[in-house]
Amino acid sequence: MPDSVWLIALKSLDDDARAVKLGEVAELELAPGQQEFAGDPLRMMLVALQEDSRFPYVVDSGGSAVGVLTLQRGAASLAGWTGDDSVWLLRGFLIDRNRQGQGMGTLAAAAAVREAAKLTARLGGEEAGVVLSVNERNPAGQAAYRKAGFEDRGQYLGGGAGAQRTMYRAF
Repeated sequence: MPDSVWLIALKSLDDDARAVKLGEVAELELAPGQQEFAGDPLRMMLVALQEDSRFPYVVDSGGSAVGVLTLQRGAASLAGWTGDDSVWLLRGFLIDRNRQGQGMGTLAAAAAVREAAKLTARLGGEEAGVVLSVNERNPAGQAAYRKAGFEDRGQYLGGGAGAQRTMYRAF
């Protein structure tokens, strides 16, 4: 397992650096069957860059993109959570198929919680943690989130790809 991953905030980069990172994101690959649960990584990052409530990150290890994730403010109900403004939503989270199973998802999920706490402090707000939903047919994802300190808060039936588990971690 790697010692660490870095979350690179795409909105904080200058145009040239952002273009380089987005080029790396375009090369990320989904594992077979993941298309049902995760969208196209580049498209997700481009959409997030256009929305004020979304904060897109590249998950970096060894100087290269190994995944992506987005923290979104005011959207927790999309994961079955009551109180949109009480927590950040972790969405669009994926690790490249060639880097899965190496602990990077766990490290990145934990780093996302730390980053959300920093965003709350910087931007002001009432958020107290991070919520996400993970498909019940994704036991590896559920295990990675548990290892990162997320707690299962129950089933959510609002996902487009079937039953989800709502998971939460406080700051």
